[in-house]
This record gives sequence, structure tokens and C-alpha cells, in this order.
Amino acid sequence: MSAWNEDRLTRLKRLWPQGRSADWIARELGGGLTRNAVLGQVRRLGLSSVAGNRAPRPSRQEVPALVAPAAGSATILSVRRTDCRWPYGDPAEKSFSLCGSPVRRGAFCAAHAALAYRGPATPIDALMAFAERVP
Repeated sequence: MSAWNEDRLTRLKRLWPQGRSADWIARELGGGLTRNAVLGQVRRLGLSSVAGNRAPRPSRQEVPALVAPAAGSATILSVRRTDCRWPYGDPAEKSFSLCGSPVRRGAFCAAHAALAYRGPATPIDALMAFAERVP
């Protein structure tokens, strides 16, 4: 027996163009429907391309480029807890060093943290647009 009866389908067709989220619609329709069930039905009904079904999201602000030091100023013996531990060079070489700048996030300075801790490679908006195009 399908969870999608005529009443639920009618309500889905009315709520989706209003810009309601799939999660909100699933809760509104009740009966144990999930967000994914709603998205699947939206896709099957061809509602995903309905104009105006989502409010525009604010654009991401550009983060100014952070400049990391060209070479490390700390060694494995001199680095402290408050010093960046970004490695420079091969640990087997005498020239090996660690950044040594003040820590801003985790074990790294701001510039190296920006490299080490990255957000999603693809913004969620692009993933959602792709999901709407997939047959």
C-alpha cells in the first residue's frame, strides 16, 4: 500500500510551489513520510522545476586570502601548544620546520587552518540544483 493517497498528492502539489521545504511538507503531511519521500514524489510529479519554489539564498561573502609564512620558524623541539604545527619540508631533512605562528584554529594559524579545514567542495545550492535535474 502506498503512503501517497490522492489527498496527500493534492496537498503536496499545493504546498511545494509555496516554497515550503521538503522536511516541512513531510511533517505537515504526517503518516511517517520523510523528507526523501517528499523529494522523490516531487521529482516523479515533475514539480521540481516549478518556478519560485525556493526563496533565493544569500550569496556567500568572499573570505580575504590569508598569507602563510614562506618558511617555518619552529622546530619539532621548540614548537609550543600555542604555535602552528604546519610542516615545511621533509621530516627526514635537517631543513624541516613547523610554521610557528600563533594558533587560531585547531593546531594551525589562520592561513593554514583555511587550508586544513575546508568546507564542502560544492555549495549546497549547486547540489540541490543538480539533484533537481537528475532523472
